[in-house]
Amino acid sequence: MDKFHKIIGELTLGPEISIISIIDELISCAENLNASDIHIDPSETHLRVRFRIDGVLEDACILPKEIHSEIISRIKILSGLRTDEHNAAQDGRFRSLLDGGKSVDMRVSVMPTYYGENVVLRLLSENSENFTLESLGFSIEDQKKIKQAIQKPSGMILVTGPTGSGKTTTLYTIIKYLNSKEISIVTIEDPIEYSIRDIEQIQVNPRTELTFAKGLRSILRQDPDVIMVGEIRDTETASIAINTALTGHLLLSTLHTNDAATTLPRLLDMKIEAFLVASTVSLVIGQRLVRRICSHCRLPRHLSDEEHLHLSSVIPSDISKNNKTFYCGQGCAKCGGSGYKGRLVINEILVPNEEIRNAILLRASAYELKQIAKKYNMITMLEDGIQKASLGLTSLEEVLRVTSE
Repeated sequence: MDKFHKIIGELTLGPEISIISIIDELISCAENLNASDIHIDPSETHLRVRFRIDGVLEDACILPKEIHSEIISRIKILSGLRTDEHNAAQDGRFRSLLDGGKSVDMRVSVMPTYYGENVVLRLLSENSENFTLESLGFSIEDQKKIKQAIQKPSGMILVTGPTGSGKTTTLYTIIKYLNSKEISIVTIEDPIEYSIRDIEQIQVNPRTELTFAKGLRSILRQDPDVIMVGEIRDTETASIAINTALTGHLLLSTLHTNDAATTLPRLLDMKIEAFLVASTVSLVIGQRLVRRICSHCRLPRHLSDEEHLHLSSVIPSDISKNNKTFYCGQGCAKCGGSGYKGRLVINEILVPNEEIRNAILLRASAYELKQIAKKYNMITMLEDGIQKASLGLTSLEEVLRVTSE
């Protein structure tokens, strides 16, 4: 709680409490701790404030229930939302100026709940411009596969995973790599999370009936070379995206599937013809985010015979058989005692070859497609995670946690 001494100081002012200062201090604290989200959740007696740090929610502070309406109103005003609407979900964004002249963009979601409106603030860091495939955690071999796929003038590249698995950041990193004066890149997103220089970015807007599908149709009249669709959510968008990739465009998008192989049957389930899927999809990235072990307190951890036996049953590969040494974070001041600091990607990359394309035409299951890909040396997400754990980048427990979700 010592991190919040300014907030606690404000609360002692009683009737003269500064709502503006409390919100500013919450955002400043979250930014300093590299939090991705601020949750402000009402209960019957108080407001619970939590920060999501490295993918895990942590308690930050408790605020009195008496200032609930003022907190919500202030955030709505900053975001340009209706202050007189309390029974409908609202989304917005604003920019917060921090000490030292730094600014951070905030994406806002307000939702009515049993004890009143709650708010989730997403911090959109300017550090996204500094990401590379290497810094995200992709191996040298996987970087080569991605770069080979995006050098092609047409085709579809898909990034898959659950919510919060870093799909959008991976897409932005690829877009940044492609960005040059020789090509036209257009995106359609919901919402636009980061502004990218020299890229035309379009925001989905249901109020004006600008959907992914309608926006994608309009983009095709803008003479683009590369198109990024934030997410393929329905059959109409999937159909237009596939036809876009067929007509000489490179299309990047995301899907919510558990792994790379499941993506291909998912497109078939969305009523896309098998021959279209087989001929357009050039690469699928399945990924999760795991916490990095803090480099300041990292220690080797030797598995017991019992733990090693269990690991071998989970992942029957040379990686588990030959390695009994992994790593853990002891916890220190640099990582706030958690043993982790930052996150990285664990991933699998499926590159459809002739055998996989033929299997798609035969409507093979995700399991069958995965087995074919493994026959051609695809490293699965779990195997990639174990490799990174053996290098001390993350912990074995962290890999097993995210791959079992």
